[in-house]
Amino acid sequence: MQFQIPQFIEVEDKIFGPLTFRQFVYITGGLGSSYILFRVLPILISLPLIATLLGLAAALAFFKYNGRPFILALEHGFSYIVHPKLYLWNNERKRDIATAKTTTQEQKGEIYVPKLSDSKLHELAWSLDIKERIAAGIESDEGLEGTGGIVAPVITMRDAMH
Repeated sequence: MQFQIPQFIEVEDKIFGPLTFRQFVYITGGLGSSYILFRVLPILISLPLIATLLGLAAALAFFKYNGRPFILALEHGFSYIVHPKLYLWNNERKRDIATAKTTTQEQKGEIYVPKLSDSKLHELAWSLDIKERIAAGIESDEGLEGTGGIVAPVITMRDAMH
């Protein structure tokens, strides 16, 4: 069996002529509020308020900000104004984690070797070289002059197996 799949599911249905239900509610609310302001307040006070209210109603009904309804932009702006804006950078937590890592590494007897590149083979070769130097007690390349650049491990596999 073949079924028809809806293509335009993000488009709202036009209910009141060329307006969707949401647009109709915004425009009707703006016009009704403007009428009430016109009847209750003096004309010099009500005209600027009516113009602002009708502009807001038109923006809510038709304007899209970054492809999203204008009501979301108002909501985000209001939440920005209402919520506190004090941002603190807490470095103490990172220091605590770093000290915890070093203490666990010291307890295991492992040596931390920092990463140099994304190549795992390069990292492995570099970390082995560093660990061999530490095991041999050599701090720089100057201690390797007599050995031809080769550092022998302190414990070999044969010694480890016995």
